[in-house]
Amino acid sequence: MFFSNSLENQLQRWNETIRNQPKNPNAYIRRGMVNFQLAKIDESIQDFDIAEQLDARIKPYLWQRGLSYYYAERFAEGAQQFEIDLTVNAQDVEETVWRYLCIARSLGVKEARHSLLTVKNDPRLIMRCVYDLYAGNCTPDDVLTVGQSEGIKGNFYSHLYLGLYYEVEKKQDLAQEYIVKAVDNYKIADYMWYLAQVHKNLRGWR
Repeated sequence: MFFSNSLENQLQRWNETIRNQPKNPNAYIRRGMVNFQLAKIDESIQDFDIAEQLDARIKPYLWQRGLSYYYAERFAEGAQQFEIDLTVNAQDVEETVWRYLCIARSLGVKEARHSLLTVKNDPRLIMRCVYDLYAGNCTPDDVLTVGQSEGIKGNFYSHLYLGLYYEVEKKQDLAQEYIVKAVDNYKIADYMWYLAQVHKNLRGWR
């Protein structure tokens, strides 16, 4: 597992790769991901932008940039990125949920729910349940129950997406409770765990 003590080392390795291969779009994506994990949001977006400039075909696959847009509070660009992503990954609940979150932050929850895009057949039961929550078709307790049935990863995702849900609902205490639990209690080797950590740190939550 790569956790924060090695992120600076990873950054240095990608810096070196880019010095040697300045036209390699994947190297910029990977460095952008490390920059994001280090909460260097603007730097991550710059890297993702360079990757797209080097190869325009990757634009629908830059979900990482959509996440960075969210934390840069560039919500319209984030919503657009996730919408484009769904053209190549139509079964991924996370893409449409993050689009919802971007719209909720910029235009309000009512508009976000009204414009929630249909996603079917995500293989992850917990993400199907998260989708139902955001669509208004199940309860937070339902999400927690499904998360518990899927072990540490399920628990992580249930807590992360409940925290994000409560934040756009302007229920900050609940948002903090669930995000902090996701980070502290359900640590997994996954980019989204780093996102939860970044969220917690940017909000100054303990």
